[in-house]
Amino acid sequence: MTQTRCLQHRRINVIGCSGSGKSTLSRQLAKQLDVPYFEMDQLYWGPNWTEPDDATWLARIATTLAGRDGWVLDGSYTRTQGVKWRQPCTVIWLDLPLWQTLWQVGRRTQRRVMARQELWPGTGNRESLGRAFSRQSILLWVWNTHRSQRQRNLALMRDPTYSHVQFIHLTSLRQARDLLQQLTTGDSNPVMAALRD
Repeated sequence: MTQTRCLQHRRINVIGCSGSGKSTLSRQLAKQLDVPYFEMDQLYWGPNWTEPDDATWLARIATTLAGRDGWVLDGSYTRTQGVKWRQPCTVIWLDLPLWQTLWQVGRRTQRRVMARQELWPGTGNRESLGRAFSRQSILLWVWNTHRSQRQRNLALMRDPTYSHVQFIHLTSLRQARDLLQQLTTGDSNPVMAALRD
């Protein structure tokens, strides 16, 4: 069955498990809609993997988004919902199977380790083999949190607190490509997209 859903807002938060493809989709959406793109990991992590306290972190997000009528924000960070979802917005949840997110995050980690890629300019933060197989491993994080993140996101979609938020639940990369294709071909206005259920 096919349903048509509207991408109702130019304020968009793409959420999902690490390795689900949030960054790729977010950058493409921002380009298509001609709005700024922000990566929450870049806003969060300081040099040498230092973490801000919650007050600093929430203020940083609020400042980044303030006064903008459009943006694409890439990242979940549950405790930030009260700031990033304060105004009406669209939340796109990339809900891919565990095996697929593990595969994608594994390939990404391998590429970053081999290239010695600095993840965010000026931080010196890089992935390493030691980190990849430590208790801070992103692979271990995905394995341990995939199910709980899914349960939490399903609950958020039903939470009346966020009745002003439009949720779009994508369960495959094909659905993400469908969304982008609609924006690219101009089959609908710049903030509309037809999605398969």
